Amino acid sequence: MPIDLMPKNRSSRSARLLAAALACLCFASPLAAEPAGREAVTADPKANAQARAILGYIQGLPDRADKRVLSGQWAGYGPMATPEQLEAISKQTGHWPAYIGVDYTDWNTHGLSTAKANQIATAYWREGGLVEIDIVFATSPNGGELNDRDVNLIDCITPGTAANARWQQDLDTMAAGLQELQQAGVVVLWRPLHEMNGNWFWWGGKPVPDFVRLWRHMFDYFTVTKGLHNLLWVYSANIEGVNTRAGIAGYYPGDGYVDLVGFDAYGDHIDPDHFKGYPALVALGKPFFFCEYGPHGPSKAPGTADISNLIKSIREHFPRTAGFMCWNENWSPANNRNCAEFYNDPWIVNREDLPAELAGRQAGAAGGDGRDDAQPDTSAGKTPSPGNAASGP
Repeated sequence: MPIDLMPKNRSSRSARLLAAALACLCFASPLAAEPAGREAVTADPKANAQARAILGYIQGLPDRADKRVLSGQWAGYGPMATPEQLEAISKQTGHWPAYIGVDYTDWNTHGLSTAKANQIATAYWREGGLVEIDIVFATSPNGGELNDRDVNLIDCITPGTAANARWQQDLDTMAAGLQELQQAGVVVLWRPLHEMNGNWFWWGGKPVPDFVRLWRHMFDYFTVTKGLHNLLWVYSANIEGVNTRAGIAGYYPGDGYVDLVGFDAYGDHIDPDHFKGYPALVALGKPFFFCEYGPHGPSKAPGTADISNLIKSIREHFPRTAGFMCWNENWSPANNRNCAEFYNDPWIVNREDLPAELAGRQAGAAGGDGRDDAQPDTSAGKTPSPGNAASGP
């Protein structure tokens, strides 16, 4: 909502003149670039004004009558990230997702790569969309695979260990990418270490105190040491199931380390019996998201689902939802039925529905496909299958 510059309970001519003068000063100064809207209290006490305004906007979404759930679409990993799915949605619906997700993981090198992800993220931000950065580590701090079960999380944050040397290198690479986005003015929904309550990633299913220390170590290193104040921190657990532990909120690092919460869930039965954990996450008092969603299941989606069932089920069963991130390929709305009906639902917030100053929309900007000057790689952006790899709905 616009900032109210009028003193409360006054309507005198002098008050109106004061308000006008303040407005002129605002538009004549660098503060004019700051978005309109209430500023929230962020986990990072030094988060920039744009990040605080975005969080404030998201916090207010569930109390609206309509335009209350952010549409999101994932766009791929590292060098394989592509706006292809975004373009397909736009062609079918006439709308662009309110926010997009990209990942810094490079499956070609089994390392991290930030350039292509940042290119797509920055271009989309400049067109007025919000941005999420994810991270799935192809190589564990032990030098093993993504699902390496032998990683001791405390070793990762203990100087002098081999695991710490690898972890520190990854932290520095991620921080450099996020710093580039900060310099470009981009606020990032930062979603690290997701599905930590599951047993399929090297950081998942570990002792709760160890995970909390790992998360807080990253938080402090990024915000204090690296000076990253453009991040909104997303706690993204997996829906509760046979392969999860400690409860869906059991790994929660604390209010001072998280801005948004949510779960990752795949399946066609979008209800509390299958997607378990919503009440516990909402009770944390942070905005709630479907941080990952795909119909059918976590693998081999046929692309035959009625995607409009997602928003219908949110309305009926998960009404405090502030946003969702649909996965790509055959999990994408563009590759399933009723994509246009889904994106035109009155509850859905698309990119054009966002407040004009919330993201980096530029006056007279053309296009809108998330592309920068260079043409992005359009190779497939999903290797391997999404998180939930050993879970399912």
